[in-house]
Amino acid sequence: MDARQVIEKLRDKRVLTQEELAWFAQGLASGAVTDAQAGAFAMAALLNGMSDPERVALTLAMRDSGAVMKWDLPAPAIDKHSTGGVGDCVSLLLAPALAALGAYVPMVSGRGLGHTGGTLDKLEAIPGLKTEVSDARFHQIVERVGCAVVSATGSIAPADKRLYAIRDVTGTVESIDLITASILSKKLAAGLDALVLDVKCGSGAFMKTPEDARALAQSLVNTANGAGCRTSALITDMNQPLCPEMGNALELMAVMEAMTSGEVDNILCDVTCALGGELLVLAGLADDVDQATWAVRDTLTDGSAAERFGRMIAELGGPSDFVDHWRDRLPSAPIVRDVAALKPGFVGTMDGYALGMAVVHLGGGRLQGGEKIDPAVGISNCCLIGDEMVKDALIATIHARTPEEADRAEAAIRAAIPIVDEAPDEPPLVYEKVTA
Repeated sequence: MDARQVIEKLRDKRVLTQEELAWFAQGLASGAVTDAQAGAFAMAALLNGMSDPERVALTLAMRDSGAVMKWDLPAPAIDKHSTGGVGDCVSLLLAPALAALGAYVPMVSGRGLGHTGGTLDKLEAIPGLKTEVSDARFHQIVERVGCAVVSATGSIAPADKRLYAIRDVTGTVESIDLITASILSKKLAAGLDALVLDVKCGSGAFMKTPEDARALAQSLVNTANGAGCRTSALITDMNQPLCPEMGNALELMAVMEAMTSGEVDNILCDVTCALGGELLVLAGLADDVDQATWAVRDTLTDGSAAERFGRMIAELGGPSDFVDHWRDRLPSAPIVRDVAALKPGFVGTMDGYALGMAVVHLGGGRLQGGEKIDPAVGISNCCLIGDEMVKDALIATIHARTPEEADRAEAAIRAAIPIVDEAPDEPPLVYEKVTA
């Protein structure tokens, strides 16, 4: 085979075979396919789309371009993936909750992307903790604790790593087919039995409209099931932060507060429990979604999720007493400033993207690849859409390194959270469930 034949077939809307796509993925991983050829392939996929069988074949080919984990566990290996949002720390609650219920959660996670925070960056706000572990150590932690949240090794889906970088510079990031193959090739390389997808929709998501979110969710669900992994998706709201805290250490504090205080009556815990209930049924560990959802919530209130989380933190090199002393272990910013309402009214529609970028500009995210982040900075105590405000009521609290950075963040927050005269409609928590 040669790359030109594959590109020409995709260009001319002729169906590519499983063998052709497997060859092309191996060429991406080995370098036999050039950057120019990879870019041409990505553009043809963006413009012409791919059929369901082609998308499944590409996903499996990219998965098989590297190592694929195999598990010998007494219960299913399961996971959750989010398409990215603001204040989204669900993974850090859900992984230990599922482990406390007898599941095994080998969670290969990522870092912040654009305006969205990264689970690995949040975890690494804990002193001493390292998310880069060997495959053998990953297996050991999952077997001992029931869950491990780690970064992907270089052996996981190298074809995707190459194609992802090329998409970023060729204007082809938006291809739903390539987004699907990219997400699932890495997730399926973890050897999962079941997967639930949290597809975000709204101003703080990559997919702004329900229609776009539904198209991505259906592509992901159809492809994952076609590849042999039981999968469904929930389309959830991201028109406002998922929790009042945005920033790495601040979101960890929200996670620990939920797991150690029993205060779980909030949208972060509601989304966590909904995803967990769906996943337990997919994996055959529960029969009824409602009962499974409540079971997940029980682990957050009875301390069992916190216990698993503490064990995972210790296994990853963090403090062994983190669950008992997390308030003393996490970094804090030198400047803490409240942002107060200038007039009475209601919190109107929020600009989730702008809030996420405010955290990035404080130093809580990356403007360029490879930059170090400041785990202590961010925004806390953020209000919710529909909240009634009196003059001088708290809109949010800024955590910054310098007064100048706090000034810029305050201006961004005021622009992103308008106070309006009439109460807006509150967005739904879950828009819909998508199945194969």
